[in-house]
Amino acid sequence: MDRIGFDNQKYLELQSAHIRERIGQFGNKLYLEFGGKLFDDHHASRVLPGFEPDSKIRMLKELRDSAEIVIAICASDIEKNKIRGDLGITYDVDVLRLIDAFRGEGLLVGGVVVTQYAGQPAADAFQRRMEKLGVKTYRHYPIAGYPHNTTLIVSDEGYGRNDYIETSRPLVVVTAPGPGSGKMAVCLSQLYHEYKRGVKAGYAKFETFPIWNLPLQHPVNLAYEAATADLGDVNMIDPFHLAAYGETTVNYNRDVEIFPVLSAMFEKIMGECPYKSPTDMGVNMAGNCIVDDEAVCAAARQEIVRRYYTALCDRRMGAADDELVNKLELVMQQAHVDVSIRPVVAAAAQVAEATGKPAGAIELPDGEVVTGKTTDLMGASSSTLLNALKRLAGIDHEHHLISREAIEPIQAVKVNHLGSVNPRLHSDETLIALAISATTNPLAKRALDQLSALRGCEAHSTVILSPADTGTYSRLGLRLTCEPQYETNKLYHK
Repeated sequence: MDRIGFDNQKYLELQSAHIRERIGQFGNKLYLEFGGKLFDDHHASRVLPGFEPDSKIRMLKELRDSAEIVIAICASDIEKNKIRGDLGITYDVDVLRLIDAFRGEGLLVGGVVVTQYAGQPAADAFQRRMEKLGVKTYRHYPIAGYPHNTTLIVSDEGYGRNDYIETSRPLVVVTAPGPGSGKMAVCLSQLYHEYKRGVKAGYAKFETFPIWNLPLQHPVNLAYEAATADLGDVNMIDPFHLAAYGETTVNYNRDVEIFPVLSAMFEKIMGECPYKSPTDMGVNMAGNCIVDDEAVCAAARQEIVRRYYTALCDRRMGAADDELVNKLELVMQQAHVDVSIRPVVAAAAQVAEATGKPAGAIELPDGEVVTGKTTDLMGASSSTLLNALKRLAGIDHEHHLISREAIEPIQAVKVNHLGSVNPRLHSDETLIALAISATTNPLAKRALDQLSALRGCEAHSTVILSPADTGTYSRLGLRLTCEPQYETNKLYHK
């Protein structure tokens, strides 16, 4: 289990104060491009132990009287039904989820903007749907030569053609279901319209990673590179910041490459560029809240290896190529790390070798590693989970918490009525059976009560698990990796 390396309360206080300061810098109107996940930022919580997954939304709640939210979604993403990999829902549906989530936290959603709109029928249907739901929806259009043709972009035929988004609060947070949605363009378009109306406004960027005041090769920044390897992002020294201040800071390639263009746009819109570097544009204070560098380094190295295993499995499933795996191998070399830092890998492999069947392992908070094997009643992920709960509850390994008589009827339903070819219980089915047993068996109840202790524990499987098992492990907060192998040699795998 990770030891605390990040002061979350200090982060909330510093971050809120810094954003308020930036709002004041621009005459009480700031458009803040919000990168990454506002809700459930589990990457940050994994590499900065102590960072709460909901920290960003809690920070915004501190500013709720001054803030409103604008959600950007690209018309082409609507048209092609782009899916969020972590949630398994389309971007347009995620907009609805985000609106509900923001409103549930007492935050004002000012509207939705469809970017890159070019008459896509699906985008038209989306806008009609939003408007029927009472959500103001705006359109922004493609601009020829974007982003380099600054003369056209910063004109009435460029940003001037876009709908002006009506906002009422000093802080306008522009977010999106995922990358490539046009958040920055929305902010700059709004600046253009504000200045045309005689309103002084500003722009800033909130990206947690890379952390600008950590070294380039710091494991936390390398973990960000691992997380975004499929996007082609590379961390680099900000040359503009170094030239302006003689200070070495870290940014990533896309922001550094686009900065001269942004600077030219700012000059055309505002008369001068308020920033001397991409680092200047950021408002991230996370680096100032690390209280145990050794702890965050250890956590980040684990994340890099987890990302490597994910890439291996994605390649095996046809969702990634050799290039992605090679990039992650390079990041591992830079971080001086290999898979041996995960004790669960060797432990699971040892059981698999001894039994000739898939096996799993979970590392408990005290460092003990518990394993599980495949049986005729349960898959390895289920038995591993059950064994971990037994150990946490202090129950003897040989004690059966779920009787065979309780499991066999479930297997019969699966095979005879639900069309499953695998009678063994998946992890979610095992937990349901355990919950039923807990009504009459005090030991089962004691084991069930330990579920929360699994959050943050490392886990490994010697085969690629089913979506049911990976989903259950994820919801329990287990940090799972899998070997890039299927349990069978079939071509089709559910």
